[in-house]
Amino acid sequence: MKIYRLLHLMAAITLSVFVARAQNQGPLTPEQKEKQLMDFVDKEVQRLSTLLELEYWQEFYVDSTLTHDYKAMSEELESMSQAKVENRDLYLSVQDKWAQKIDDSYKRFFTEQQWNKYWKTSGKRAYEARNKRKK
Repeated sequence: MKIYRLLHLMAAITLSVFVARAQNQGPLTPEQKEKQLMDFVDKEVQRLSTLLELEYWQEFYVDSTLTHDYKAMSEELESMSQAKVENRDLYLSVQDKWAQKIDDSYKRFFTEQQWNKYWKTSGKRAYEARNKRKK
């Protein structure tokens, strides 16, 4: 269930740019986008830290992974938006690609017990949802 919240938040961040433009309020400023991203990353680090009992160095890696990957995903989605790509499936495939990269990163620095708990609580469902969308 938590991964669905994560995916919804990712979609909300991405879609907030489009909604703001559609309402003629103008796009979010870079500072607003950055703050939104940092707030999300902080909450997700705290959630995973509590759930998985992460050590300090693992929190650092989760924070770094999410910050880098969400910025990169956001840039990729923004460039698609500027290119006037209208196919929703293409946007979802970009989000899925970056979600998979995040999972791959987590697997490298979570212990086996942490990974199994993460996988059981949210990772597996998200992985299966991504695979279902691919088909």
